[in-house]
Amino acid sequence: MRSVLVLVSLLAATALARPVNKPIGWKVGATEFEGVLVYDDAVKAPRPGLVLVPNWLGINPANLKQAELVAGDKYVVLVADVYGKASRPKNPEEAGKASGALKADRKALRERTAKALEVLLAQAKATNLDTTHVAATGFCFGGTAALELARSGARLSAVAVFHAGLSSPTPDDARNIKAKVLAMQGGDDPFVPADEVKAFEDEMRKANVDWQLVQFGGTVHSYTDVDANSPGQAQYNPRSAKRAYQLMNEFLAEAFSG
Repeated sequence: MRSVLVLVSLLAATALARPVNKPIGWKVGATEFEGVLVYDDAVKAPRPGLVLVPNWLGINPANLKQAELVAGDKYVVLVADVYGKASRPKNPEEAGKASGALKADRKALRERTAKALEVLLAQAKATNLDTTHVAATGFCFGGTAALELARSGARLSAVAVFHAGLSSPTPDDARNIKAKVLAMQGGDDPFVPADEVKAFEDEMRKANVDWQLVQFGGTVHSYTDVDANSPGQAQYNPRSAKRAYQLMNEFLAEAFSG
């Protein structure tokens, strides 16, 4: 009888979990943007917030599913739109053009991620967001964007990025970083070569940042993206993805506890 009651209780708890995907709009200059708030509204206690910048494809069903996985019942996540509401890449060619334009204009990229952070903080009351515990995260190009937000001097507790582009045209800006930084890279990622990783390490050291770099062996680019299937280049690796998500949660728990 007791086991039946436990099962009923677990099922009831699962039924109460209500993942929310709520579109939310804003403007930067004359450009309209639309991100998505992702959180479990069954959780009533205050939770940390995350600005999450998706990979170069921007906001799409696969990346929202990934955001739900990250959010769980731990975080209030804003999936940041950095391209603009009118720009939703449909293929790698369009994604490369959109992301390439922003990688070439880091000032605009910082402005757009900073606005996303502002929008997330403004949702504190509606989402039970703890505004004293806020971080940024991102995947691939999104990781580059999250690092640029940190380099801008944004008040963040932490930044955790997955298979991110690590290069910076202005490495001295790392002195502005207030956040703890965790970069989780594929050890065999051909798109983020060893010299780029070394330059990132030198950048972090020179600026005296509280940083960590984790490299997963036998792992290439896009290791968290379940649809990635280009062997030797960009391929999903469930082992490394699981380890990376666990590392992120442990890293953020430590950062927020401070």
